[in-house]
Amino acid sequence: MGEAVARVARKVNDTVENKADSLDLANCKLMSFPVGVYKAVRSVTEGIHRISLANNELKSITSRFVTTFSQLRDLNLAGNYLHRLPEEIRSLLHLRTIDLSRNRFRRFPEPLATVPALESIDLEENEIAEVPTDKLASMALLRSLNLRANPVGPEVRLLVRPLVPFELLLSPEEPIHP
Repeated sequence: MGEAVARVARKVNDTVENKADSLDLANCKLMSFPVGVYKAVRSVTEGIHRISLANNELKSITSRFVTTFSQLRDLNLAGNYLHRLPEEIRSLLHLRTIDLSRNRFRRFPEPLATVPALESIDLEENEIAEVPTDKLASMALLRSLNLRANPVGPEVRLLVRPLVPFELLLSPEEPIHP
């Protein structure tokens, strides 16, 4: 445990000392976002545009995380245990890409549909069966939605161009055997 804490501290210090635009806390065995990190990065939060929390053990992301890192452009939360996002995710006005692959979402995280600059959403390998197609169709800048390895219903497969202006990635349909 001490080694994991030290690794997080090193990565946070690197970000602060170098005034880096990214914070990489991937593969740190985090069960929640460390509260101490908020204080440590306070002087540079406005400049942080990319955060990776991939391959941790996160069960949730708090509204404080979202409001603290309000300038985020890229957020990687792949490989966690997330099943929902806070409503405050809507306030990430600059967020362009979000990777939520390999999590526990059972439904499309609807707050994402109102993130204005969002171009790419990766939800591969979740448990999503239903997708709010009407809301997605109104996302002006969305370019790519990856729903591979999800049990999406047949209505999602009908979402083809020109109905939606973005690339929709789905797993091939399983052939139906009698």
